[in-house]
Amino acid sequence: MAKVLAALRQHWKKSTFGACLLGWGGHWLYGKHCDNLLRRAACQEAQAFGNQLMPATMPLKKATVFLNPAACKGKAGNLFEKNAAPILHLSGLDVTVVKTDYEGQAKKLLELMENTDLIIIAGGDGTVQEVITGLLRRADEAAFSKIPIGFIPLGKTCTLSHTLYPESTNQVQHITNATLAILKGETVPLDVLQIKGKKEQPVFAVSGLRWGSYRDAAVKASKYWYLGPLKTKAAHFFSTFKEWPQKHQAALMYLGPTERPPEELEEKSSRPPLYVRLYRRLRSYWSSPKEFPQEVAPEDWEELKLSTIELSIATRNRQLDLTRTEDCMDICIEAESVSKGEFVHRGSQKMRDPLMCPEGSQHIRASRCILQLAEGTAGSFGIDNEEYEAMPVEVKLLPRKLRFFCDPRMREQLLQPAVQ
Repeated sequence: MAKVLAALRQHWKKSTFGACLLGWGGHWLYGKHCDNLLRRAACQEAQAFGNQLMPATMPLKKATVFLNPAACKGKAGNLFEKNAAPILHLSGLDVTVVKTDYEGQAKKLLELMENTDLIIIAGGDGTVQEVITGLLRRADEAAFSKIPIGFIPLGKTCTLSHTLYPESTNQVQHITNATLAILKGETVPLDVLQIKGKKEQPVFAVSGLRWGSYRDAAVKASKYWYLGPLKTKAAHFFSTFKEWPQKHQAALMYLGPTERPPEELEEKSSRPPLYVRLYRRLRSYWSSPKEFPQEVAPEDWEELKLSTIELSIATRNRQLDLTRTEDCMDICIEAESVSKGEFVHRGSQKMRDPLMCPEGSQHIRASRCILQLAEGTAGSFGIDNEEYEAMPVEVKLLPRKLRFFCDPRMREQLLQPAVQ
């Protein structure tokens, strides 16, 4: 023992390095063990769903998974196979996994998709945006938009996960919780933005649209990867070397919020007999006078000339409120008078919350808007963190258009204000 202690004291540098390496290795192995325990517990819970008895005449529910293997720097495929796929297969669902090979493929595949009971999106914000765009471009979108959608967060940016699932620092737990939420069946309605240019087909978004200097600088942050945690500040700092202050000029026309109609009852009453329906139709035909079409009141458009450092048009899905009485989207017009230091500091904040509306900005609530850009305007839009060419667009709110699976605990929190 004395010889061992003497050797450790004589080679204290190697001993310290070895102790640190051993400690790190032990911590890594313990983390892997905890992840395996989480996976096992999730699979046992999923198996309980699969063991439930069902009538022999009832077909299995069909789930179509759209997986983007390139998400999370190419790790999404492995994350799905290890954490989500076993849960789905043990649950008793008839699972079909569709892997996308290139950007935009999900939109084309949705056009060819046959009937399914569930749609599951495994990826990040870009995958969500592609799937819902392909879904809502279908000719029969009225029927397909009623199919519930599950979201398994596997991408680098997963904005919806903050709305649908509790926060978790453990990636395995976050993925397994999201997959189990699909099996539990609780859903919440989410708003969708329809963004349409003059020539191209509409694009749909569940988060929002950004146009401005913060977005342009954030896109270039990856170029400064060698600066580590300072890459974001560097991207915004070097962006200030351009013409300053940076102005984005446009004309905005918008309509105010609309009143939210009551929820439609899911359970419809049974259809009356044929003779009752014939009697009602004859009675309505002979008794009711002919109604002439009423004149539609002109829409009350507001017009605004704007000059801003950044403009954002966002849904209210981030702060989801199931009890609100009006439907609207939030338009944030940020002041152009920003110092360079404030621009760099606020740019770092917007990397964490891209659609934040800072103090001093003009905030407008609208149900529909038309954005007219100045002639010769260059640059790009960020639509759900995906890049699109900047052009004049019409943005229309589609309230409660899609239903997404969510964790039951999150749904209880959203309904809590109504109970109090």
